[in-house]
Parts: sequence; structure tokens; C-alpha cells
Amino acid sequence: MPWRVRPDGLEIRVRVTPRGGRDSLDGVESLSDGRAVPKVRVRAVPEDGAANEGVRRLLAKALGLPASAVSLEAGATARLKTFLIMGEPERLAAALAKLTGRSP
Repeated sequence: MPWRVRPDGLEIRVRVTPRGGRDSLDGVESLSDGRAVPKVRVRAVPEDGAANEGVRRLLAKALGLPASAVSLEAGATARLKTFLIMGEPERLAAALAKLTGRSP
């Protein structure tokens, strides 16, 4: 599963494409090690944290949450990033499954 349930929400690992021409969730892809990660595309450039902020806001908007409910946990300078999404884990997992086309 591309995300992990935590008592306070979900931890999700995403693969980010900055300067992607649009802000969108583009399904799920498999990495070379077999892990599945959602693909995220943002218009922002990867400078001064702009792409990280773009992903944070995109995830929040897609899930109907305030931007403050999403925080970057790891991968500030990498394409693979881990975000923590605060909220009710089962509802968040169901919403992400619907957005990415994965079963919960």
C-alpha cells in the first residue's frame, strides 16, 4: 500500500515531478524495489521549498483538509518524499484509495 496508517493520520510516500506543467495526482507507480508510490506533479520549481509546498497544498486540497493538516516528514531535497496527513486514518485512506485508483 502506498501509505501507512498511524494513530494520528496517514504517512504517505510520494514521487514528485516539479515543473510538471500542472498540479495533479497521477495515479500510482512501482519503484525499482517494488514499492508502490503515488505520482504527484506540481507546477512549482524545486527551489526554496516551493515544490514541497506545492505538494503539501495539493494533498490537502485533494483530501478536503486545511494545508496545516499536511506536513513534510522526510525527503525535502529528494524526489521521493514522505508526508504526514493528520486526521481520521480510515477516512483518509479511503479518500486516497479513490484518488489513486487503489483499493483501501
